[in-house]
Amino acid sequence: MSNSDHNNSNRLAQSPPEPKPVPPSSWAKKTGFRPKFSGETIATDSGPETTPLPNVDLESGRVQTPATANGVAHGDKPPVPVPPPPAVAKNRRDSDGVSKNSVPSANGQAAEPPPPRRTARFVPVEDDGFVSRHSHMKYELRDSPGLVPIGVYGVQHYVSILGSLVLIPLVIVPAMGGTHEETSMVVSTVLFVSGVTTLLHIAFGSRLPLIQGPSFVYLAPALAIINSPDYELRLLMLGQDRMIHIFTYKIKYVLSDFRSTNYRESDSKKILIVVWMLKFKHIMKELQGAIIIGSAFQALLGYTGLMSLLVRLINPVVVAPTIAAVGLSFYSYGFPLVGTCIEIGAVQILVVIVFSLYLRKISVVGHRIFLIYAVPLGLAITWAFAFLLTETGAYSYKGCDINIPASDMVSEHCRKHFSRMRHCRVDTSQALLSSPWFRFPYPLQWGTPVFHWKMAVVMCVVSLISSVDSVGSYHASSLLVASRPPTPGVLSRGIGLEGLSSVLAGLWGTGTGSVTLTENVHTIAVTKMGSRRAVQLGACFLIVLSLVGKVGGFIASIPEVMVAGLLCFMWAMLTALGLSNLRYSEAGSSRNIIIVGLSLFFSLSIPAYFQQYGISPNSNLSVPSYFQPYIVASHGPFHSKYGGLNYLLNTLLSLHMVIAFLVAVILDNTVPGSKLERGVYVWSEAEVARREPAVANDYELPLRIGRIFGWVKWVGL
Repeated sequence: MSNSDHNNSNRLAQSPPEPKPVPPSSWAKKTGFRPKFSGETIATDSGPETTPLPNVDLESGRVQTPATANGVAHGDKPPVPVPPPPAVAKNRRDSDGVSKNSVPSANGQAAEPPPPRRTARFVPVEDDGFVSRHSHMKYELRDSPGLVPIGVYGVQHYVSILGSLVLIPLVIVPAMGGTHEETSMVVSTVLFVSGVTTLLHIAFGSRLPLIQGPSFVYLAPALAIINSPDYELRLLMLGQDRMIHIFTYKIKYVLSDFRSTNYRESDSKKILIVVWMLKFKHIMKELQGAIIIGSAFQALLGYTGLMSLLVRLINPVVVAPTIAAVGLSFYSYGFPLVGTCIEIGAVQILVVIVFSLYLRKISVVGHRIFLIYAVPLGLAITWAFAFLLTETGAYSYKGCDINIPASDMVSEHCRKHFSRMRHCRVDTSQALLSSPWFRFPYPLQWGTPVFHWKMAVVMCVVSLISSVDSVGSYHASSLLVASRPPTPGVLSRGIGLEGLSSVLAGLWGTGTGSVTLTENVHTIAVTKMGSRRAVQLGACFLIVLSLVGKVGGFIASIPEVMVAGLLCFMWAMLTALGLSNLRYSEAGSSRNIIIVGLSLFFSLSIPAYFQQYGISPNSNLSVPSYFQPYIVASHGPFHSKYGGLNYLLNTLLSLHMVIAFLVAVILDNTVPGSKLERGVYVWSEAEVARREPAVANDYELPLRIGRIFGWVKWVGL
């Protein structure tokens, strides 16, 4: 053997083995979770170590492979594949500063490791190549680009989500018997409370850029309470010793017509007006009491740390059908109201669909305005179209006056067209003219809340469902804007503050709780704005806007058929957003398919049994057809000697979201399945979060408040 061969063999003998890849950190290792489903990655204590993906198609959210980027999809010859560069493992150091992966040099001394690379944020790719991380967000959680961009994006964020903020009061206030003026007041109150609670949540809750507002989760229970038989009003009439039973919907249309008349009223009609006003305030106070108790229960779940235990049972397979059932539950309300003026309602739906789907990729000054502002733009165009029809006399019939009640019309021709005049004309509301220029919403403006245990228990269950909704929103939004998902303590803190926010909503009298809106995640993904400073500035703008009474009056003037058309789109979006949580699990798994299918089917079928029980086909009900699903408390299958228990069971089991949640949570936590298959949510570990400055800056409370309450381990990092 020559000397050169001998030297080469010595060098080979002395060369160290190739460094092994860094194992997953403890928070990923314990769960066995793979990054392509959870949005996480193999990371060291200092952050994820990955390489950003090239050729990302921002329009479609997909990664362009070399084949598609070079035209292979069009029949071109595929390029010659280029082998990737060898992977370099990141060096990890012990506490003494010596690298574990240091390579000894030829003289036996440890060579200095290469300088640390700047870590890039991870963009996981699903099996279909879908981008699900925040590498291409314009502004992330702690970014502050300047006052003007923050102001523009903050207003944009709220305008794009405007439908979720203002449409619920336009449904529940008329259902309670409220006038247009009272609808205007409730809308202003909702805007005010939404701004205040959003500021509180971003500062002291989850600290994610999530808008708080009236959730559709509260809408069905509120309608069930509103239509409860307990709210038959009994009034002593003009000093006479007899009681008159007046049902709301028997006088609804008489009063709505009568409020717009200018002639002198009879005493009986004056009494009907008094009954109508008392009806609204009485039900609002009942709702306030139920919301306050249910919200206090939610705050208790959060601040005692119970939510960090319950969250182990809540995973994508549970969240998806539960939220989807909320949107599907209003199928009987949406299009039946659109059909009252089909030419306007259908146009409203079609315009929003065209904007959000067919024109979604059109950008103006770098903003996809048709996708972001689909709801407000669609409302403006449809409203202008309806105004033109009204002004051109399309709904004016000879000898017919919209101000005369249908019961007082002599002509059969006028009575026949009264419904079209009432629903299609846009000049019948006086809400804008009657609203003051300035009005400050104040607590207990409708009176002292009334507390009943059965309504309170219903709202406690609803608050639990809204917490399930928030868990999905926290996880999905954190993958978009934050360095890591929050810890279970941060999640509990956010749920606790949502409970306190809903208590404020109950005191102010919005008719619903104030929780995280599911539509937040879609808005963040579309606008690519994740800065919490932008949402905070937008919340301040919303508070100022709520003080202008004419704004509430303008929103209260939206015709009922247009509200129904927008709600059809919003509820469909809510259903899709709920089902989109399945992307964190193996959506093709037969286990998950069966669980989600059973949850959705029984969420529609079981409530239908309760809602139809005891109602004959020819029964003459005192409520409109679209409110019939919410009067189940008076005719449900439970008829024990305990009236309160009957009300509770009949009401809860008629709510679609309750059935979906019960079926999904039982099956998902009892049917065997791996954590990867179930898509178990991965939350950051508290120890890792405290060591990483990025995570601490994302979720720590401001003004060093977290240090004061550092002993409360279950609601912090």
